[in-house]
Amino acid sequence: MSPLPAFDAHDPLGIDDLLGDEDRAVRDTVRSWAADRVLPQVADWYERGELPGIRELARELGSLGALGMPLTGYGCAGASAVQYGLACLELEAADSGIRSLVSVQGSLAMYAIHRFGSEEQKQRWLPPMAAGEVIGCFGLTEPDHGSDPGGMRTHARRDGADWVLTGRKMWITNGSVAGVAVVWARTEEGVRGFVVPTDAPGFSAPEIKHKWSLRASVTSELVLDEVRLPADAVLPEARGLRGPLSCLSHARYGIVWGSMGAARSCFETALAYATEREQFGKPLAAFQLTQAKLADMAVELHKGMLLAHHLGRRMDAGRLRPEQISLGKLNNTREAIEICRTARTVLGANGVSLEYPVMRHSTNLESVLTYEGTVEMHQLVLGKALTGVDAFRG
Repeated sequence: MSPLPAFDAHDPLGIDDLLGDEDRAVRDTVRSWAADRVLPQVADWYERGELPGIRELARELGSLGALGMPLTGYGCAGASAVQYGLACLELEAADSGIRSLVSVQGSLAMYAIHRFGSEEQKQRWLPPMAAGEVIGCFGLTEPDHGSDPGGMRTHARRDGADWVLTGRKMWITNGSVAGVAVVWARTEEGVRGFVVPTDAPGFSAPEIKHKWSLRASVTSELVLDEVRLPADAVLPEARGLRGPLSCLSHARYGIVWGSMGAARSCFETALAYATEREQFGKPLAAFQLTQAKLADMAVELHKGMLLAHHLGRRMDAGRLRPEQISLGKLNNTREAIEICRTARTVLGANGVSLEYPVMRHSTNLESVLTYEGTVEMHQLVLGKALTGVDAFRG
């Protein structure tokens, strides 16, 4: 009988055993890139509230194969869902804003074109987007309609062979640096998606300032003032809300993994701090209450990582339902933010300093908790699935 492997405080459940060599190579490549290109500077970016060099970062991410990672063809990597999840985890362990850049590019804008676009749209946009040469954004949320996209006011009308779009979208990641926007609008035929070049007359994307979350990220409003588009700008295979909602499911899957990256960063920071910091003549880690905090954080972190792996395997097998993604997003974002808050208490006053990543992750997760569906929305998704009763408008 072979001896048991040593206990690993950073992988207490041995989750690494679930990965193949290619999975580990993807994870390690993204982790190394983030350590080199993001971690040394992200605290300054966050403090300044900007993401300088975003286009260069996008091209580097494209060269890694991280943009549109699980999509096939058109320059995309064709990676597994688990490998994409591992990439999201490593990117968000650096910063949620970087993972958001990748998620919006690949899981929203590129996925919409890949899944619902014409062959001409795919050929035109996907290769440069996969390479990071063109940044995309996804316009669904509106100033007055966040959780209820069915109430959107942005509309598109036919004018001869053209479409004319009018309306506003809000809280759009990548908006003011995007070369293309996938915009959803109400038409006489129902909700349709449009591929909008951002240099089209009437399109503007003023950047949103004064954020206290996702500060190392570009967030914008989209303004469409009689934007005229040719007939072939519409996504031919998307009709109704099923189109944008399927894109959101794809993005939520990345959040299931990414939120655990932020949580891991905070847990590992707290663990290292507790072993090094002394109070009352001994390390913080020697106190029972500190050990209780670390144990609880480790339990929820690695439960969440197991959940992410399970959902990834189901997605790779073509068996992952939207309700299961909601379960993962609800649990992992909620637990991640609690892990970060607990880690902050271990660090004491140092927990609020940008010398450590904990407060930055905590404030970022306030956005991650809300976007791609609030806690309440995912509770109602699960409630409907469990009971068969739709309570969204009840």
